[in-house]
Amino acid sequence: MTLTPTRELLDVAVAAGRGIGAFNVLHLETAEALASAAEAAGRPVILQLSQNCVRYHGGLEPIALATLAVADASSADIAVHLDHAEDPTLALRAIELGFGSVMYDGSKLDFDENVAATRLVVERASAAGVLVEAELGEIGGKDGAHAPGVRTDPDEAARFVAATGVEALAVAVGSQHAMTERVAAIDLDLIGRLRAAVPVPLVLHGSSGVPDATIVAGIRAGLTKINVSTHLSTRFTGAIRRYLDEHPTVVDSRTYLAEGRTAVEHEAARLLLLLAGAGKEQHA
Repeated sequence: MTLTPTRELLDVAVAAGRGIGAFNVLHLETAEALASAAEAAGRPVILQLSQNCVRYHGGLEPIALATLAVADASSADIAVHLDHAEDPTLALRAIELGFGSVMYDGSKLDFDENVAATRLVVERASAAGVLVEAELGEIGGKDGAHAPGVRTDPDEAARFVAATGVEALAVAVGSQHAMTERVAAIDLDLIGRLRAAVPVPLVLHGSSGVPDATIVAGIRAGLTKINVSTHLSTRFTGAIRRYLDEHPTVVDSRTYLAEGRTAVEHEAARLLLLLAGAGKEQHA
C-alpha cells in the first residue's frame, strides 16, 4: 500500500470523532513495530520523526527514508510526520522527501514571530500538498524550556490558525512531555472551548503521562491526534532489560531488540484500538 496523506487520516478521524495515534519513531525497530501494530489492530497510524531523533541519527535522510519505506510496504494506512521541528529548513527538507505532514514548532517565539515563521512553512507545504501542524501555548517539560501550567487561549488559537493557514494545532491543556507515570490531568473544558474556536484538528502532545480513560475523555471533548513516545519507549526498554536479565550471556543485539520491538507492537496496537474506540459512533 502506498503512503497515506496525513490530511486524509485526520479527516476520517474527525468525521468519526475518533482519535488517531501519532507514535514516535526512534530507530528502525520502532518503525517496524508501529507498522505491525497498525496491521494487527486494523487501524491507521501516524509515524513521527522528531528533530531530536534526526539529531541522534546524524541527519534526516537515513531514518526518514527507512521509515518511509516501512510505511510504504505496510498493508495498513500509515502517514509519516515530522514532529517538533524548530528549524524551518528541516521541515522543508521533510516536505521534499515525501512526508505527509510536518510540525513546525515556533512556540518559543512570540505570537507575531511564530505566525510569520509558520506561515512561510505553510506556503511551501501547501504547494506540495503537505499538511502543517503548529504549536501554540507551551507544552510542559519540553527540554526544560516550557513551564508547566501554561494553557492555550482559545481566542489566540483562532487568530493563529486564521493567520497562518495551519491544518492542525497542538495545544497546551495540561499534559507534559517525557512523563513515565500516567498521572497527568488535562483540562476537558478548555479542550471543548478550543474545539469550538478552532476549525482544524487538535493535537495532544505529551500523551504518555495521560491515563487511558482521560485520553478517551479528551478525544470526546475534541482532541484528534494523540502523540505518544515515552510510554512506548518504556515498554521497549523494559522488555530488553528483562531479556538481558534472563539471558546474561547473549551478545547478538537482534535477539533483545526483537523483544523490545514486540513489546512496542503489542502496546501500540492496544492504544490504537483504544483511540478508535473513543469514536462518537461508539458512545452515541
